[in-house]
Amino acid sequence: MGKPMAKNLLNSGYKLVVHNRSQAPVDELADSGAERAFTAAEATAKSEIIITMLPNSADVEQVVLGEHGIIQSAQPGKILIDMSSIEPLVSQKIAARLAEKKMEMLDAPVSGGEPGAIKGELAIMVGGKEKIFKQCLPIFRVLGKSVVRVGDVGAGGFSKLANQIIVALNIAAIGEAFVLAQKAGIDPEKLYQAIHNGLAGSNVMDAKIPLIIERLFAPGFKIKLHQKDIHNVLKTAAGLETPLPLTGMLEQFLAALILDGKGDLDHGAIVQFFEKLAHTEIRKEL
Repeated sequence: MGKPMAKNLLNSGYKLVVHNRSQAPVDELADSGAERAFTAAEATAKSEIIITMLPNSADVEQVVLGEHGIIQSAQPGKILIDMSSIEPLVSQKIAARLAEKKMEMLDAPVSGGEPGAIKGELAIMVGGKEKIFKQCLPIFRVLGKSVVRVGDVGAGGFSKLANQIIVALNIAAIGEAFVLAQKAGIDPEKLYQAIHNGLAGSNVMDAKIPLIIERLFAPGFKIKLHQKDIHNVLKTAAGLETPLPLTGMLEQFLAALILDGKGDLDHGAIVQFFEKLAHTEIRKEL
């Protein structure tokens, strides 16, 4: 996700200093005009706005607060935009530590996967001060087609957790429904044409059904990453004493798929959980 986002910023005229724990993306971005940094602290020292895109909460904590981390070069007026999908309470913890150095933070997770990152068409959910959000809005507009400030730091993360519940449960519902139709002998292409403009239609269906019926599951967003997000959902929900029974079932579907060796497939392959139960595949007629 981070590499195509960085490329879009470079193509829009922004000067970048880049750091990554593996060097191949850095090499590619350096070839496109970015300056290398060998630590997160070095990148921060050379930048006014720092953007992080990392797998999970512990990774963000390490890169921001750890040895050679962003906080080591924190100065008043610098801004961290964390675009990772992590636990909102961790975002709030990090923001509080940076505030001690008079450094600002926005949490700004995204939806749209790698295709959205490449096209600059991500949906961006932002938490943080209104003034800082407005200051960073030109950057967000390069990266996304939808940018909404939903509240203070942590609100972006809470919004992303809600998004991930809805996306995964949509795919699961599509899996059940289209497996039923397949078993009844209905062409899934015709079913899609019949229902996608009605109340059952969704962006999820529009994005995933054409790939599912062609059996194309190369990852835009991997099942194992969606499982990480759902784990964060349930951990956060427990802290807020909020029961999420459907999401709890979903976590089990994802765990079963990963045990079945499907963790690196696109999350559209959630339908394969239901296909396996019914001994059928959703595929177009030949």
